[in-house]
Amino acid sequence: MTAVAAAASAAPTPAPAPLAPPAFGPRLATGLVGVLLASLTAGLNEHVTEVALMDVRGALSIGHDEGTWLTALYEGTNVAAMAFAPWCSVTFSLRRFTIGAVLVFAFLGFLCPFAPDVGTLYGLRTLQGLAGGSLPPMLMTVALRYLPANIKIYGLAGYALTATFGPSLGTPLAALWTDYVGWPMVFWQVVPLCLISVIAIGWGLPQDPLRLERFKTFNWIGLVTGFPAIVMLVIALEQGDRLDWLNSQLIRALVGGGGMLLLLFLVNEWSHPLPFFKLQMLARRNFSHSLITLAGVLVVFLGVIVIPSEYLAEVRGYRPLETAPLALIVALPQLVALPLTAAILNIERVDCRWVLAIGLAMVATSCALASFVTADWVRENFYLLQMLQIMGQPMAVIPLLMLATTGLPPVEGPWASAMFNTTKGFAAALGTGIVGGVGTIREHYHSEMLVDRLGTLGQPNSREAGALTELAERIHTQAIVLTSSDLYLVMAAIGFGLILLIPILPTRIYPPRPAAPAKP
Repeated sequence: MTAVAAAASAAPTPAPAPLAPPAFGPRLATGLVGVLLASLTAGLNEHVTEVALMDVRGALSIGHDEGTWLTALYEGTNVAAMAFAPWCSVTFSLRRFTIGAVLVFAFLGFLCPFAPDVGTLYGLRTLQGLAGGSLPPMLMTVALRYLPANIKIYGLAGYALTATFGPSLGTPLAALWTDYVGWPMVFWQVVPLCLISVIAIGWGLPQDPLRLERFKTFNWIGLVTGFPAIVMLVIALEQGDRLDWLNSQLIRALVGGGGMLLLLFLVNEWSHPLPFFKLQMLARRNFSHSLITLAGVLVVFLGVIVIPSEYLAEVRGYRPLETAPLALIVALPQLVALPLTAAILNIERVDCRWVLAIGLAMVATSCALASFVTADWVRENFYLLQMLQIMGQPMAVIPLLMLATTGLPPVEGPWASAMFNTTKGFAAALGTGIVGGVGTIREHYHSEMLVDRLGTLGQPNSREAGALTELAERIHTQAIVLTSSDLYLVMAAIGFGLILLIPILPTRIYPPRPAAPAKP
């Protein structure tokens, strides 16, 4: 009897019955738009500061190596927050937690230009990453919870904006702020958007009750193992290329320690009664396929932004302002392409797996064609290839969201949001590591091969010194061109490789529809 009573007292307190979702109308739609704006703002802050980092370093007299930590620390806490924010939204209520995260995010962004030293700026960016990473999971959560079944796919298209539209706007906005307004706007751009978002969320989203009883079964082991594990691994990916990967003692420590903590985290999550990640969901073929393919797709998406930008900067001397049209040609049409793709997928006869395959094929073909890049290419040579990205990107993302969320019970929404968004954030760091690591290796290889083919040069005199300098510049340029070609081939291989998974893993699903009314 005593054992039974003890077991009963140790059992987690049952959750209260979920409140019936409010009727969807203009007020709730306003709240959803507010969460969408907050998520896009968090993404823009991340990408704009990366592109404008050189101007920020110059204005604050920060060295190159010190500047890279501004990005690495932000990314580390940004990705880690995605894993734990859904738990907080259930415990403190979605409306309260989202508004709090948005206000903290905006306040820290406002303070960044006033940082008296680089250490203070590190701290502000670390905390801002924590607040910013809490916002994208809220967007998926509200879409799954509040949107009616017949328009839920359009909400998923809104979430897809954070993967297709937002990243491409980073370069144009960075160019606008640094060239025409001033470098502080790189940080201050988030403030007005966040204030609008807070007003929309506060008015539009319903207020849930606090559920502080969840702290009785709080997953402390998951927090103390998972949070530092994600931060360490993301920082290792961000800093790996600069520090020469495993030749650096710091990178070895980050990878080894982070990997061990991640393993402990996953073991704990499997058996914990209230986990942050419900790993049993990976047994569902559609969900696990979505996570795998999402990671690969986002690596490719990052590549098609970074590779042409770095090529044009290195070979043609383009500044972000001159590269901006290349990004805008993909970003702006997404406002039409995403809802159009959602409308196609909302037709029951359309199999989203075929749409996914076509989208991946378009993205991969664009990369394969771009591998024919030469030193004569300018911005306009990339335009036709970017056209394939316009429809390919939404066709590659929205089907994955459908596969991951269709048939998902509402109670599992926070777990799905945590796992999906953490994969999304980690894939961005992985893409940075792949593009940087492969690019460095291939550039060194091509430089060595080109120098070897030149043969041995005689001792130059003063008249030949200028010619040798020009020759060295040509070798460097050609190495950059060949490296860009190699990187595009890697991206194409990833894209075509993901297509091969489609006949194996995902199963046929249909667009969500309202439940049929019960017969009397």
